[in-house]
Amino acid sequence: LFMRCDLLSKGAHDSHAIIGGHEAVPHSRPYMVLLQMNSAAGQRAHCAGFLLNEDFVMTAAHCQAESYKVFLGLHNYHDQNGVQHVNVPGRNAFPMKGYDPVNIKNDMMLLKLSTKAKLNDKVKPIALADRDDGSLPKACVISGWGSTENSKYMSVKFLEVNVTLTDNELCANTNMYCSEGEREPGQGDAGGPLVCEDGKAYGVISAGIPNPDGSTIQGYTKIPDHRDSIKEHKGKLHSPTTDTVTIIPVSKEHHICVRDAD
Repeated sequence: LFMRCDLLSKGAHDSHAIIGGHEAVPHSRPYMVLLQMNSAAGQRAHCAGFLLNEDFVMTAAHCQAESYKVFLGLHNYHDQNGVQHVNVPGRNAFPMKGYDPVNIKNDMMLLKLSTKAKLNDKVKPIALADRDDGSLPKACVISGWGSTENSKYMSVKFLEVNVTLTDNELCANTNMYCSEGEREPGQGDAGGPLVCEDGKAYGVISAGIPNPDGSTIQGYTKIPDHRDSIKEHKGKLHSPTTDTVTIIPVSKEHHICVRDAD
């Protein structure tokens, strides 16, 4: 058995292990994207993302890297048949205006694909929630290929779990959606969508927020509050001139591995 280890970025944005999840029906969430993040030193980490249209993927702003390999239409990491791979340079990553990694604000980013995604039954965009869709949806789902329980290994297969949002005061002060309990994202799930009852993406998986009682609340950057910024960013990305992206190095201290097939 050969084992390939990928490094995860370190910091306040690291999510905990996904608990209580199950394997999703293959390709039942065709908007889901796996991002392999590459550093200049050759280190690798993973985030999730979701397809907005054939040109753009949304993810978390803390998932910045030197370059990316984007996996579209993936379910089982060991079965790449029919999966679309797009290599994207770091200059195509555009964090939302006002992104603050210290205070966990505006943790949202657009990634412009180098080549258009080929839409089919396994690769489809997801609609984004707007302010008119309500202030606090209840029953939602998060998903990805992140680690399970306390494992250092990412999940080979695509998993999902139901979460219930809370109106916790601490979370309200951070302008994020929040969920509490044992069901939460895993390492490598950051950047994935919070999808609620109407099938729209309401949030972006961001960070665990420390609670005064010692527990952790999972935070999701609110998409409805950023719809104008998203439209503005998408418009700018069609312009020939763009701002330079600052690359956050990948830490050498947090490892996550994917088992290769025997």
